[in-house]
Amino acid sequence: MNQYETIKSNRSEIVFGNQGMASLKKKLSSKNYTSIFIAVDTNTEKCCLPRCIELLEGIAIADILVMEAGEIHKNLNSCTAFWNVLSEGQADRKSALINLGGGVVTDLGGFVAATFKRGIDFYNIPTTLLSMVDAAVGGKTGIDFGALKNQIGVIIEPELVVVDPSWLKTLPENEIRSGFAEMLKHGLIADVDYWKVLSNLSTLEIPFLSLGIQTSIEIKNSVVLEDPNEKGLRKILNFGHTLGHAIESFCLVNVHRKTLLHGEAIAIGMILEAYLSVYTCDLSLQDAAQIKAVFLHFFGKHSFDDREIASIVTLLRHDKKNNHGEINFTLLKAIGTPLIDQKVETALLKKAFAFYLAA
Repeated sequence: MNQYETIKSNRSEIVFGNQGMASLKKKLSSKNYTSIFIAVDTNTEKCCLPRCIELLEGIAIADILVMEAGEIHKNLNSCTAFWNVLSEGQADRKSALINLGGGVVTDLGGFVAATFKRGIDFYNIPTTLLSMVDAAVGGKTGIDFGALKNQIGVIIEPELVVVDPSWLKTLPENEIRSGFAEMLKHGLIADVDYWKVLSNLSTLEIPFLSLGIQTSIEIKNSVVLEDPNEKGLRKILNFGHTLGHAIESFCLVNVHRKTLLHGEAIAIGMILEAYLSVYTCDLSLQDAAQIKAVFLHFFGKHSFDDREIASIVTLLRHDKKNNHGEINFTLLKAIGTPLIDQKVETALLKKAFAFYLAA
């Protein structure tokens, strides 16, 4: 783990590996909390919680908050269950919550902590690649509202983020790919060389990916440092997410569709938005084709008929980045050069799907 260095954010730190757990224990002890709780889902309860408790030896844990695994459970019902456990456990404003899990757990757990008693301290221990390079860093917390992604939440950073790539050994291959999509996005919006290295990987084995985790976190953190509340620069992190979130939501609520992981949906979104970039921001068609080829190589292709495409486009009206009734995209002028707040002609959306679906 010596290749990793601690990363400082606005009011937090991202610390790696064994050093990260040592820093967490030290901080938990020095804060003299009334009580400490751990939030997990049913996957991390089984695969990660026993080891986490062992690593936190000497730290008294008041109770475990458990939610069902999966994006479909990132909702107000799960929040209510967590708030009930905190209340019944007599948590007060000097209590703390440790979120042990992927992006669903860190998003929802952070929101629960930020709103309980008007705010208690929380700590993130991301256990998926996606949460390590994206969800657990930057302070975005929140839940879905019906089929709509991340409609309710607040931006507040955790006290500490502990990133330990050894947790990745607990993941199935599709979860690894899901996180890899966000790593590829970091290259596309900020670092051409990083994009080239990732797109040329022959395997998504953990040792190869682990080397990129710090780079991805540094890219995201540098953006968050400058624009913590997404007033400007931070919007570049939304590349692929406008259409990607709509696709993810559509597949989540339509029983005839296979549910897509966040990164799987965002991978499609990045191909679609690369095409939009050609006609809106002068991205070269050659670059758009390369982006498509890379994502299809790692993620394959999903089919969408005209009726489904129309439903997905309708969902764009609810995107949380919209303002004054207009849909805002983050697109690319070139690989490594993003442009925010881009308006797109509606007719181009269907053409983008045709580009994605074409052989």
